[in-house]
Amino acid sequence: MREILKKNHVKKLALVGMALVIMLFSMTILSKAASAPENHKKTIAALDEKRADVLKLTAASAGAATAIAAIPGDSTTPVANKLADLASYFLIILMVIFLEKYLVTLTGYAAFFILIPAACILFAAGICLNRTFLKVLAAKIAVFGLVIFTMIPLSIKVSGMIEETYETSMETTLEEAQDLTAEINDNTDSEGNVLDKLVSKIKDGVSGLMKKGETLLNHFIEAIAVMMVTSCLIPIVVLLFMLWLVRIVFGVQIHVPKELPDRLRKNICQRKQRSESI
Repeated sequence: MREILKKNHVKKLALVGMALVIMLFSMTILSKAASAPENHKKTIAALDEKRADVLKLTAASAGAATAIAAIPGDSTTPVANKLADLASYFLIILMVIFLEKYLVTLTGYAAFFILIPAACILFAAGICLNRTFLKVLAAKIAVFGLVIFTMIPLSIKVSGMIEETYETSMETTLEEAQDLTAEINDNTDSEGNVLDKLVSKIKDGVSGLMKKGETLLNHFIEAIAVMMVTSCLIPIVVLLFMLWLVRIVFGVQIHVPKELPDRLRKNICQRKQRSESI
């Protein structure tokens, strides 16, 4: 019996020691490696490429809006205003990209310097106190740390597959915006007014320019929709999917017996009767 107790004691000490070693290794080595920008070159490069695309589209939409607004008459003003309003959507996408860029290193630090060491401490406490729920909680925290660490690289990879499909359409949108802006700017006077010769060149005059502007606006909206999905929606979907997997693996469903409410009600009534008799 004593030998069995000694073996269990030695096993517990070994598990506690292993947890402490993992905690120190995670805090001193893994946290530095996971938070170092040079270890996330591909992810950061992909985010920088996204940022460059957003800035190009922002500049192109602003230039097209200014050029279309210079066309004589008020028929093209709504299109120009809509193109100018797109800047707010591009700003939101740009903010999300910057946030993801900073989270690449911050999540590594949080996972390996805070969450996994905390999980090791809980695991060691669960071993010493013989508490299963502490061990389960430690496993959940450790897995959650790994989830948030891999969330952004995984979402960037998934969004990159979608962006490859729409890369040609984005380039076409940029070219159309640049061509239309250059065409209008080349035919304006010193005061910024469009010359009559430009309007005469376009089929149907001002209405032809308005159709070009509407087509360009539709292409910009499609580009924004794609960027919203790849930059904003996919990271959220990836996080929810990974958390769902964690819940499936570690989730514990507690089944309450149907007769439990009746038992509780009877116990409460009996206690009331005893207290009244006293």
